[in-house]
Amino acid sequence: MAQTLPLCLLITCLLLIPSSQIQQEQEAFTTIVISQQGLDFLKNLLITQAISSIIPLKLPNITKTAKFPFLGNVRMLLSNITIYQLQVLDSYVKPGDTGLAIIASGTTCNLSMDWSYEYSTWLFPVEISDKGHASVQVEGMEVGLTLGLKNQEGTLKLSLMDCGCYVKDISIKLDGGASWFYQGMIDAFEEQIGSAVENAITQNLGEGILKLDLFLQSLPKEIPVDDDASINVTFVDNPSLSNSSVGFDINGLFTARKKVPIPMYYYENTLPSVLCTEPTKMLGISLDEAVFNSASALYYDAKFMQWIVDKIPDQSLLNTAGWRFIVPQLYKKYPNDDMNMNLSLSSPPILRISEHNLDATVYADLIIDVLEADQVIPVACISLVIRGSGSVGIAGNNLVGSVKLNDFSMSLKWSNIGNLRMYLIQPLMWTLIQTVFVPQANAHLAKGFPLPIIHGFTVQNAEIIFSRSKITVCGDVEFRESLSIK
Repeated sequence: MAQTLPLCLLITCLLLIPSSQIQQEQEAFTTIVISQQGLDFLKNLLITQAISSIIPLKLPNITKTAKFPFLGNVRMLLSNITIYQLQVLDSYVKPGDTGLAIIASGTTCNLSMDWSYEYSTWLFPVEISDKGHASVQVEGMEVGLTLGLKNQEGTLKLSLMDCGCYVKDISIKLDGGASWFYQGMIDAFEEQIGSAVENAITQNLGEGILKLDLFLQSLPKEIPVDDDASINVTFVDNPSLSNSSVGFDINGLFTARKKVPIPMYYYENTLPSVLCTEPTKMLGISLDEAVFNSASALYYDAKFMQWIVDKIPDQSLLNTAGWRFIVPQLYKKYPNDDMNMNLSLSSPPILRISEHNLDATVYADLIIDVLEADQVIPVACISLVIRGSGSVGIAGNNLVGSVKLNDFSMSLKWSNIGNLRMYLIQPLMWTLIQTVFVPQANAHLAKGFPLPIIHGFTVQNAEIIFSRSKITVCGDVEFRESLSIK
């Protein structure tokens, strides 16, 4: 049976996606651009996650001593102060030269707390106290922060450059005890409650950014593709910020998971530009053809691009009897012996991407073996130049594809059975490629390979754009609620 792995690797190398240590990591061959729509999506997601992670938020107790006429010193305590609800009515995110600014305005929050007081006076020799519960509503709160982004040894470093929270209005309602009498007294706490809310929100934002930075720092520098290859997603250079987008450059080449010695290949670095036809798309990922060619070089040098075909749809063609009219001398020398085809690539496949096509050229040697008793006897070698074209699509977060045969040429490299009439063999080779190689390749290509996207996010409504030496994936993203980034 034709071994599927090498064949799949052969076509896969030609059609699908990023990363390898074949090329130095300081070069970028994949660009990811998050548009303003994408930034808004991430901002809303982070706000939702931030609120769910800090609520309920308990604030420190507040104590105060005040002197009142006739009453003397009154000791007051607010305890169990808890923010149990936080709503953001309006927010925006804006990239700039120095960082990413996020502003939330019209924010409201609701608090609950316990209040108590005690005092003694010369009028009454005993201590007087009271206690109750209070609800607090904070309105018109504004929260702002500026985030810095930079490349730190191949990972993304997030820093909090500025952060602030401003409380505009506070209303306090007391329940229990003689609350109607002491409402004015408790109103004296407004400033301290506002300050406590501002400090708590600012502190928790700072802690949240540190956790988010640790999350970004922990992202893997490689995405596994299979047992043999990974995608090198090392960041290259600092992120580029415009007034409506943030761009990231990553290496994007294929790299060997098993450290197989691989010669250095040179790839022309034409850093991809992301040009989506629909400006409303959240995300654009541009892949240079060097990404795909790095895959072909990796699998070729790891010696995966060779396999033996011993089963085909027309099994009679793997017996010398099926060749008796095509190569009579073969049947005469080895009558009714079984055969197999030993196919190996003579060089890494070459892929070229243009504005309308994805073309691949494969150079291979096909050795015809005769199986006689316990012996495998090579009888002839045919050199093949196979030219095909492919199409790509998106399935989940995978770039998937298919391939079709355009044409091929062939020549006799050597023979132990005399000269072969190649024009008679050519239809047989066409049948082998069409009925064995291409279907197996497409079955594997349908599974696809991962795009460099953080786990938990899924590409939606994607479109594929071909340009000179590049493939660009443009789409929206969706976050699965079952996953938490707290």
